[in-house]
Amino acid sequence: MNIQVFDSKEEMGAAAALAGADRLRQVLVDRGEAATIVATGASQFEMLSSLSRSDLQWPSITGFHLDEYIGIPITHEASFRKYLWQRFVSQLPLPLKAFHFLDGEGDARAECDRVGQLIGETTIDVAFVGIGENGHLAFNDPPADFETETPYLVVDLDDACRQQQLGEGWFPDFESVPEKAISMSVQQIMKSDMIVCTVPDRRKAEAVKNAVSGLVSPDVPASILQNHPNCHLFLDKEAASLL
Repeated sequence: MNIQVFDSKEEMGAAAALAGADRLRQVLVDRGEAATIVATGASQFEMLSSLSRSDLQWPSITGFHLDEYIGIPITHEASFRKYLWQRFVSQLPLPLKAFHFLDGEGDARAECDRVGQLIGETTIDVAFVGIGENGHLAFNDPPADFETETPYLVVDLDDACRQQQLGEGWFPDFESVPEKAISMSVQQIMKSDMIVCTVPDRRKAEAVKNAVSGLVSPDVPASILQNHPNCHLFLDKEAASLL
């Protein structure tokens, strides 16, 4: 795992976006098309802002959605579909070849099957991800399923994960935070040729330390990134403070 630490979130986000964009650019030269996964949440603000300004051939790139709550509409402030539209897809200078949003409002298992089939037919060149306060990777809370090959899963959100969503200001109270979500599986994320993991803030420092320095364990889902041959971790000083 390659680890880089930056003085500010802005520098961190710009460097993470540049690393992923450079890889996508090379894939486009080599193959003519590329595919990426993008994450959401407060940790991705600066990275997505920089990535959306990259001079890539966006009409040759397909995007996939990492996770989404079950049971909230796209108009909800916490909707990740809304987030990705506002902060990424609509900000691009040209439209993507395709972006496969996850719809958590209908039959969640059917939606897992639908998008799972699409990603199963695709080579993911770069996955942009983060790490949760409880060490989760996507919405794979501890103890995460490290074995299933199913691309997308219906998962239960633990209280620590739900508390993080409340703390970031996405919901008015704890009871409003959904208890279930659709999440890309750990094994599907690990199939990506390159992983760009962006993690700011002191509140993530313990999770970063456990993911980087501890044993690879389902109890720290992001620790599995230690096993990826091309994973790049971008931190600000606060997130790196316990390393």
